Amino acid sequence: MLKLLFSTSRQIQTHITSPCLRVTTESQPSSFLKSLSSLTGLTQRNHKSLSVYQRAFFCSGSSSGDGGDGGGFVEVEVRSGANDTEAEVGAADYSNSSAIVPTNPRPEDYLTVLALPLPHRPLFPGFYMPIYVKDPKLLAALQESRKRQAPYCGAFLLKDEPDTDPSIVTGSESEKNIGDLKGKDLYNRLHEVGTLAQITTIQGDQVILIGHRRLRITEMASEDPLTVKVDHLKDKPYNKDDDVIKATSFEVISTLRDVLKTSSLWRDHVQTYTQHVGDFNFPRLADFGAAISGASKLQCQEVLEELDVHKRLKLTLELVKKEIEISKIQESIAKAIEEKISGEQRRYLLNEQLKAIKKELGLEADDKTALSAKFRERLEPNKDKIPVHILQVIEEELTKLQLLEASSSEFNVTRNYLDWLTALPWGSYSDENFDVLRAQKILDEDHYGLTDVKERILEFIAVGKLRGISQGKIICLSGPPGVGKTSIGRSIARSLNRKFFRFSVGGLSDVAEIKGHRRTYIGAMPGKMVQCLKSVGTANPLVLIDEIDKLGKGHAGDPASALLELLDPEQNANFLDHYLDVPIDLSKVLFVCTANVVDMIPNPLLDRMEVIAIAGYITDEKVHIARDYLEKATREACGIKPEQVQITDAALLALIENYCREAGVRNLQKHIEKIYRKIALQLVRQGAIIESAVPVAELNEAKVECIETSTESVDVSSNKQNNETPEEAEIVHTGQTLEEAEIVQMNPQPDDLQSSTDQPTDSKDATETEKIEESEVTKAIEKVLIDTSNLVDFVGKPVFHAERIYDQTPIGVVMGLAWTAMGGSTLYIETTQVEQGDGKGALNLTGQLGEVMKESAQIAHTVARAILLEKEPDNLFFANTKLHLHVPAGATPKDGPSAGCTMITSLLSLAMKKPVRKDLAMTGEVTLTGKILPIGGVKEKTLAARRSDVKTIIFPSANRRDFDELLPNVKEGLDVHFVDDYSQIFELAFGYEENENK
Repeated sequence: MLKLLFSTSRQIQTHITSPCLRVTTESQPSSFLKSLSSLTGLTQRNHKSLSVYQRAFFCSGSSSGDGGDGGGFVEVEVRSGANDTEAEVGAADYSNSSAIVPTNPRPEDYLTVLALPLPHRPLFPGFYMPIYVKDPKLLAALQESRKRQAPYCGAFLLKDEPDTDPSIVTGSESEKNIGDLKGKDLYNRLHEVGTLAQITTIQGDQVILIGHRRLRITEMASEDPLTVKVDHLKDKPYNKDDDVIKATSFEVISTLRDVLKTSSLWRDHVQTYTQHVGDFNFPRLADFGAAISGASKLQCQEVLEELDVHKRLKLTLELVKKEIEISKIQESIAKAIEEKISGEQRRYLLNEQLKAIKKELGLEADDKTALSAKFRERLEPNKDKIPVHILQVIEEELTKLQLLEASSSEFNVTRNYLDWLTALPWGSYSDENFDVLRAQKILDEDHYGLTDVKERILEFIAVGKLRGISQGKIICLSGPPGVGKTSIGRSIARSLNRKFFRFSVGGLSDVAEIKGHRRTYIGAMPGKMVQCLKSVGTANPLVLIDEIDKLGKGHAGDPASALLELLDPEQNANFLDHYLDVPIDLSKVLFVCTANVVDMIPNPLLDRMEVIAIAGYITDEKVHIARDYLEKATREACGIKPEQVQITDAALLALIENYCREAGVRNLQKHIEKIYRKIALQLVRQGAIIESAVPVAELNEAKVECIETSTESVDVSSNKQNNETPEEAEIVHTGQTLEEAEIVQMNPQPDDLQSSTDQPTDSKDATETEKIEESEVTKAIEKVLIDTSNLVDFVGKPVFHAERIYDQTPIGVVMGLAWTAMGGSTLYIETTQVEQGDGKGALNLTGQLGEVMKESAQIAHTVARAILLEKEPDNLFFANTKLHLHVPAGATPKDGPSAGCTMITSLLSLAMKKPVRKDLAMTGEVTLTGKILPIGGVKEKTLAARRSDVKTIIFPSANRRDFDELLPNVKEGLDVHFVDDYSQIFELAFGYEENENK
């Protein structure tokens, strides 16, 4: 069968020059061909005759069912003329539908062919397909076959890998997998049915194939390159005049016509496939529809393997029908997008026209004029308060804005700069509160305790009242987490009637966050202080700088150094932001900084701040805070009424002592919230049980009606009319379970029945009855009581136990006092004897001690030896004994010099075989001469001593003033001694009566 693959028109009017080849078609087209011509006519144009040479390419192929033979590849040159008669291409007719150009050998003579794997789609007869051959041996074999005048091979679709979804494998992966397959593995992965393909051209590793006829693999001939033996397949015989086949083919053509109307891609396929309808029969129609469809490779392979023409047409019809649906979806998507785009373009054009009309009528100015007017309008209210140099800069920038093009990048930079300059509150201050009593009331409403902080704020207000003007200040609140450093900042702002702004500098490593970026950078912004002033709208806010002790330092500079200008009262009156590049007055701003550890703040920055230490809260203060602040706020947040729950003072005390010993109250708040959440769940469950009692009671009521007398039935029905059942009343008043309520219902009292009969039935009384019922249901939910007996059910087992490990202090053990970031704590110094012998005196240290604490232990060992030599000259304990000093707990890092006197006492207790008094705790740094130096954290250590039931505390004399400044409730019940030399400690620790120790 002859196949015409490319031509300019269906009817070629040519003048054939010699040598020439004529091909003739049937003079009377069938009805099928007429229908098909309408399909191909969609893609053809009536071309005028061209006076040029044209080439027509022919390839031989087998038409399904006609048994035509042919072979080779023939090129014919024809000349077309305007006045020539209609040309006919003539040749020997080998079939009723096409002419064959015979070649030798013929395609059906090839029973052994090279096997080419196709990764994506099968090749259909009559179609081109370019493939890339990566195997050099296979490529060489193809080239050799083409040189031997045998340009044929077998194209077979490659099967998917087992247990692999082909939809998620990319093309590059597929080609890589094909390159790895050789011999037997490749043979097993090929589909049995393929296509005999003619090799037209080979360019590099690209091979262009044209499909001719179907093949079936019978066996493998050789492995490298893979060669297989094949059988040539022919379509099963069919009746061309069968009405079913005709109808199916016409439906395929009709569907293809509909697709071609919407899809331009298919038109190119039709133009490339064929121009003469003589060879376009039913089998070719089925192949054509399947080949140009977007179906999967397995569906196309199914069409290729089908030899029954009718079934093949039905499969093709299914595929092209799916293409119709896809085309409709594509068309709807394109239509929606087009409508959206056209609508936006129309709106844009109308807006531009409207702007132009308004501008011509003078109703609206252009963008630059409108922006300038907006900026000037911002300046009008406070123009008299704005400094002169600021006004000068603004005017220069406004003039510059008018000269710039709106589309330039400099225009946007200038506009943003003017936006920030005009948005700042130049000279605008909020009216401050100089009422000390009102401020005291506000501070006490929000926080309990914190006397030092409150006094300092009241002093600030008093000075402002006497001077008559507000002032700025830099205050640093230091203390452990949860003591209220951050929250009190908002209370201070409220008491002073100032705006509040907070920003955290924890982990900040970029100086630009403080000083701003240069305007030359893309996306430049001012620093935090300029953003603060724009946000609050006043020039005298209260700015809370949180976590100032956790400043970072990176490649972008040192923020701590940038804060020196901001927090210096002598410099911040002319604070210069890199973005604004004009001085800003921050002298009226009240800065409040927070820190956990003051030692982490750089000294130059710390020198500019007034530090107020917040040590923490004692147990009594925590009880007041929990009762007056935390419990109230948590109860409102959980939606619980005060009459529904009660937490005893003993439970609060146990919660603080056993669960929340830290200096702050944040953990205490979490535990109170946990308690109230469980209470809320318990109340909701009780309410659900009472509500579910109503339908159960109605079921019991039905039983009663069957058992009781008619009078009782009437009474029960009257209860129904009043929307109240005896079961409800019984459950509400007695709080009994559902089972008890059922028993009560089975034995109703006469008085209850009589009262239910006498109830009124009007709507007003019914409403009152419902209200009474609701109140009684509320009463039925028992009040939840939290005490020490059931506290464990709400918050779990206790976290802390008594800090006192020993009831009676053993020999070699002394209690010390330590400061931590969470507050104060007690720690024991334990010393024991390892071995004894002449000259074996040594000291071994454990407990994860720091370098300073290790040095203190060595000093203590030396001082203890001197004191023992003075007290007991004959005692050679330290010279002949190897000692082990341990500070529990071993997992906690410890460092600091304040444990020196405690270590000396522990060593002397072991040397003299004498325990210290059990209620004694001490702290202080010792020198080699026995002098006691001052320490820090007096309040924290005092609180830790109170938690451990310590009665006697030894402090250095230099810390007497710190202790005297503590509140009376902190010092109450403590016997405090202040010492300058260790000899005084020796008398206090060991100079007590023996009966007192007993």
